[in-house]
Amino acid sequence: MTDSLDHLNDLAAFIQASPSSFHAVAEVARRLTEAGFTELNEGDDWAEAPSRKRRKPAAARHFVVRDGAIVAWVRSPPAGPATPFRIVGAHTDSPGFKLKPKPTTGAQGWLQAGVEVYGGPLFNSWLDRELEFAGRLAFDDGSTALVRTGPFLRFPQLAVHLDRGVNAEGLTLNPQQHLNPVIGIGSPADADIVSHLAGLAGRAGDHVAGYDIVVADTAISQVFGLNGDLFASGRLDNLSSVHAGLSALLRTEPGETSIQVFAAFDHEEVGSDTRSGASGPFLSDVLARIKDEATAAERARAFAESWCLSADAGHAVHPNYPDRHDPANRPLVNHGPLLKINANQRYATDALGAAEWSRACAQAGVEYQEFVSNNAVPCGSTIGPLTATRLGIRTFDVGIALLSMHSARELCGVDDPAAFTDAIAAFLAPA
Repeated sequence: MTDSLDHLNDLAAFIQASPSSFHAVAEVARRLTEAGFTELNEGDDWAEAPSRKRRKPAAARHFVVRDGAIVAWVRSPPAGPATPFRIVGAHTDSPGFKLKPKPTTGAQGWLQAGVEVYGGPLFNSWLDRELEFAGRLAFDDGSTALVRTGPFLRFPQLAVHLDRGVNAEGLTLNPQQHLNPVIGIGSPADADIVSHLAGLAGRAGDHVAGYDIVVADTAISQVFGLNGDLFASGRLDNLSSVHAGLSALLRTEPGETSIQVFAAFDHEEVGSDTRSGASGPFLSDVLARIKDEATAAERARAFAESWCLSADAGHAVHPNYPDRHDPANRPLVNHGPLLKINANQRYATDALGAAEWSRACAQAGVEYQEFVSNNAVPCGSTIGPLTATRLGIRTFDVGIALLSMHSARELCGVDDPAAFTDAIAAFLAPA
């Protein structure tokens, strides 16, 4: 069993290094490279990769990056054209805000930034926090750079003295009117956010041709609670799953009966319909190239015997809103990861997937819980159904239990991330 606190410290470091999907992929790539994986370029002939030319057979450990997404795999020498895959899928993005074009604005002597809502964040949770900009800049010479500002902006809430009814009547935020963060004082004519970001990369602002910049919370992750059994952090949805899948892959020995794959997609929070999202061709392209020597029939046989574990956070029962949960299935933190089930296939789990997850958890010595939504509360979805539909691979949905999902600051139990990783490792390498 993985030590929970050691694992949690590593998760905290991973989250701190990953304020955007692009930073998350860079950190995954760094850790893979450190572990002996070789990066492949989509524009190259993979048949010429060094590990494919060795006379003495060796396990192939490769990864490929596409924007804010990454796919890594481990293939042993005995793996043949019909050898199935065991895939762990997750996503790198989190709900929040993105920087608009012409972003430097202001009013009443304040400098502000123009941002657009990304996905479905809990607006109020982002108020009165020191936040940063982070992401990717594209320059006019074709180069790119990752940047992050550190504490830089804040969404200031209106004082209660000026909104006496806020506690009784509730807070209503118009995202266009009320979610314009302050970044300083002065005139927009004398400031330029894009130039500041470019300067962090050692470039001039007029060389920036495009950018993908998000807003991220800068507060560090914390263990807290009466017995130190709770963990708070930004971006647990879904960096907790990215970290678990990566950690499991890194400790997996190449198997003779399957090819182990870890895929982390971007844009799940906005529907996945992009070239680096789960609805795009990235994973299917990579799997086809891994099987470049296979016939169509051999690929079909491999896919028929393959599995995909879709890893994404789920809901713990909320003590103040118990009526929003199913009365019989009420997951708690530190009681093991979730098997996520939905009759309408918003999650991809079926009976066979449930049995496979039960086997993996038993092998890992991990308890798990079942999650199903209250019938009166609509269910979210994941990359699971998308992957199952696109590839025809048996898929099931799992994740750790959270409170405050889609908040700037989410909460889980200290034991669950390590237990989740142990179960995923058992899935990747069944005994």
